[in-house]
Amino acid sequence: MDISRLNRAAECEWHLPATGAMRVPGVIYADEALLRAMDEKVHEQVANVAALPGIVKASFAMPDAHWGYGFPIGSVAAFDPDQNGVVSAGGVGFDISCGVRTLLTGLTVVEVERVKRPLADTLYAGIPAGVGSTGTLRLSPAQMDAMLAGGARWAVSEGYGPPEDLERIEERGAMSGADPRSVSEAAKRRQRDQMGTLGSGNHYLEVQRVTTIYDTAIGAAFGLEVGAVVVSIHCGSRGMGLQIGTDYLREMTIAAKAAGIALPERELACAPIRSPVGERYLGAMRAGMNCALANRQILTHLTREAFRTVLPHARLSLLYDVSHNTCKVEEHVVDGTRRGLFVHRKGATRAFGPGHPDLPQAFSATGQPVLIGGSMGTASYILAGTSRGMSAAFGSACHGAGRSMSRHEALRHWGGRQVVDELAGRGILIRSPSQRGVAEEAPGAYKDVTEVVDAADRADLARKVARLEPMVCVKG
Repeated sequence: MDISRLNRAAECEWHLPATGAMRVPGVIYADEALLRAMDEKVHEQVANVAALPGIVKASFAMPDAHWGYGFPIGSVAAFDPDQNGVVSAGGVGFDISCGVRTLLTGLTVVEVERVKRPLADTLYAGIPAGVGSTGTLRLSPAQMDAMLAGGARWAVSEGYGPPEDLERIEERGAMSGADPRSVSEAAKRRQRDQMGTLGSGNHYLEVQRVTTIYDTAIGAAFGLEVGAVVVSIHCGSRGMGLQIGTDYLREMTIAAKAAGIALPERELACAPIRSPVGERYLGAMRAGMNCALANRQILTHLTREAFRTVLPHARLSLLYDVSHNTCKVEEHVVDGTRRGLFVHRKGATRAFGPGHPDLPQAFSATGQPVLIGGSMGTASYILAGTSRGMSAAFGSACHGAGRSMSRHEALRHWGGRQVVDELAGRGILIRSPSQRGVAEEAPGAYKDVTEVVDAADRADLARKVARLEPMVCVKG
């Protein structure tokens, strides 16, 4: 990216002045090296989002930002319904409520290393993964609607985990305002037998060791210490989220034109929040969020079963579950006034600071756990939300490394077997149904997640707490 068009406000904060159709400025959080490495499309898309009606404060991009559909991946934008604000399917993303869930195992690296290979095989046998993967659960129409309305709470009521899990899930396990009637039959059909599956792409289940603690007090509050083993699950709403996004993008293209909204590009299709299309999308999107929360809850149950087969004394308690493709109604202070805003986060993680009323009591003093997934074979991180981050970007942080090359380009550089063998040489066991999928997700196809996390930390969007490194990865 050409940085001459930006004004540097701080070490890791850059401003794009509002010009032309932009209603607010753009703000990119990144160090200079990350910024220069971003594709030019990020600059263009940040400016385009800033031109949408009702946008408040700024159009934000995180340190892992890269080109996406309409909105850049790694973007945050809030809209005020009282100022003709809009909701955009492209601002949420197609994998609605894709997110990360981290479990504390109560095990040490030494204990897991002794049984790492049979554990990898048992997890792979018990966790459906890959393109079009299906599970053993097949939902009836009534069960489908109950799941879409109830999220992880529905899954717990069906026996997929204890009630105490719900306290450690965003929205306590279920997004209110979900409307199964606004979800198409095509979307429900796609999801009917995909519950409890990882899917493909960058989704994974990973057994990880804690290698570094950066903040001992918060690390202890989170139950983390060097040498401990955790499990992280990264996945979303599978085929349902994709179908919801596809369905409503068509409607939003028509709705935007009917509302007289001049779109900088077609991919920014949107609808006024207070319109029939906007309200129906929000109902469907929230149902998609509940689908993802239920999916991760069922996957947690399957993970617990697999662990206990190999390591019967494993605890597997939930640390936290947070999504990074959402639109939520939240209260934020803007220009000294508290306002209810529709905050779009696309490839950006909610990162609420200490004392926020939506946090579980266990995290009131520390801030929210912010779960940052690495690419296959690289580190992941756990951060904590900060007070400054609440005002900096509506309580948001990065979500991962962010791609640096396309999947097609990755296939030209690596073969799946090559990647598996290289990682095995480093003590990381990969289990996947697709060698092509492994090659597409090679660690070298992503930015350096450590550089991304360091930039988020220096910008005070979130504070580094722990570094995690992979031991076993079940890959879609």
